[in-house]
Amino acid sequence: MSLSERLQRLEYDEIWRQYCGFLDLNMDEYMNIQRRLMEEQISLWSDCELGRTILKGKQPRTIQEFREMVPLTSYEDYADILLRKKGDSLPGNPVIWIQTTWEGGKHPIKVAPYTRSMLDTFRNNVVACLILATSHEKGQFDYEEGDKMLYGLAPLPYATGLLPLLLSEETDIRFLPEVKEAVNMSFSQRNKLGFKLALQKDVELFFGLGSVTYAVSQSLASMTGSGSGDWSKLLKCEPHMLYRMLKARHLSKKEGRPIKPKDLFGLKGFMVAGTDNQCYKDELEDLWGIRPMEIFAGTEPSLIGTESWTRNGMYFFPDSCFYEFIAEADMEKNEADPSYIPPTSLMDEVIPGEKYELVLTVLKGGAFARYRCGDMYRCVGLFNREDGTNIPRFEYIDRVPSIIDIAGFTRISENGIQSAIRLSQMPVHAWTAAKEYNEEHRPYLHMYVEVERGAFVDNAISANILKEVLSTYFKYIDQDYRDLKKILGMDPLEVTILRCGIFDAYKEKTGKSLRHMNPSPHDLAELIRMQGQIGEYRRR
Repeated sequence: MSLSERLQRLEYDEIWRQYCGFLDLNMDEYMNIQRRLMEEQISLWSDCELGRTILKGKQPRTIQEFREMVPLTSYEDYADILLRKKGDSLPGNPVIWIQTTWEGGKHPIKVAPYTRSMLDTFRNNVVACLILATSHEKGQFDYEEGDKMLYGLAPLPYATGLLPLLLSEETDIRFLPEVKEAVNMSFSQRNKLGFKLALQKDVELFFGLGSVTYAVSQSLASMTGSGSGDWSKLLKCEPHMLYRMLKARHLSKKEGRPIKPKDLFGLKGFMVAGTDNQCYKDELEDLWGIRPMEIFAGTEPSLIGTESWTRNGMYFFPDSCFYEFIAEADMEKNEADPSYIPPTSLMDEVIPGEKYELVLTVLKGGAFARYRCGDMYRCVGLFNREDGTNIPRFEYIDRVPSIIDIAGFTRISENGIQSAIRLSQMPVHAWTAAKEYNEEHRPYLHMYVEVERGAFVDNAISANILKEVLSTYFKYIDQDYRDLKKILGMDPLEVTILRCGIFDAYKEKTGKSLRHMNPSPHDLAELIRMQGQIGEYRRR
């Protein structure tokens, strides 16, 4: 029975149990679901060409044997089969292929197959997110048929395009703008039309990347306009929206501030996805009058996690993926020594306060097994008295240190930076790059560069030259990097020139080379101390 049918029958308790009942599981019940579905997946995955290629003749029968025989994998292990879309080589029949960027300067795209069972799980879990986004206590939610959603995410073939497709199988939800129109529009056009329609018809729900929803929300004042020249637009609004518009203008003028979305709309639910959401949640709550609920989804893993009505940590759906966790210390040891095989913990073995790299086996016929998706989480608790849960909950930290993700838009790798330097032909002798945060707690990419001797006379001038030239080449090799400026108005690169010989001096003093990507705060602070610079170093 669909959500629409249950709403018509006023079966609100049954709706909660059907979609949000996983929050009532204890640890044993949760792991029973994990193990049952994983045992089914082992059989499917081990018997297909993809599985046999990775297993190299081994045949696991149990979960423990699977974890021992299947190595930790990355996309390179799947690329040959998946990029050719060889569906008959996979554990399940793909009914749709989802796409995203892979690595700027090296690989253009990566694709992931979704079976019908995976889509059914995605659909049920996205309905759970919808219900939880409109809830303020256990068992209570405020979603109604026909509610309108301002939708700020990319359409198919990106994973976020599945949300309107699958929700439409369950309920009559209206998207602003309509999906059939949105797919033919640019990102900017979709958002402008979405807000225009919201101002005319009202809106109850909002979903987008945290960074994007913030940028779009900030532009609301310019879209509402001011002065008599805008009366023709106002007359197109429904009467209750016209009243709200006039009231909002009066209030903003009285308080000497721009119009905020909360002056115009009374959102029931607000969902954000992507990375760096912690940088925007407080401001978004102030702008909209409702705390955003964070969810986590990705191209390879699908939809895996959501916060509850407490907005205090994410819970992983037990039926999307089988979860393993690499402790931060073991991840760092593996990064320093690739021959070291890091051990993994299961969901019932995680430790509160510990940071983990997430490892996933996609269930229901998915292609990815023991897959390092590149995301870091902190376990914030094994139970929560506030919402009555008895399963672990997590806080999203960031991408793994080898990747610098800015605002959920771009994943900058060492290879991408090396490519930009090589193409630019700038006289860079040595470098390191870190994700840092400005005074407004906004993320940016900070490159610390040593140039070749005699390349520049003035370091201040050379830093600006390097920034301008490298930015040009980052945009050239990475579409997502271009979008940071185009969509968010963000210039994410800062360059600091260090004195010649400092990287060699650091190695001589410490006995080790400084890693290129996200060196530890202690190591970077030591480099800066050796440089003799004084300044506040901001780093998560």
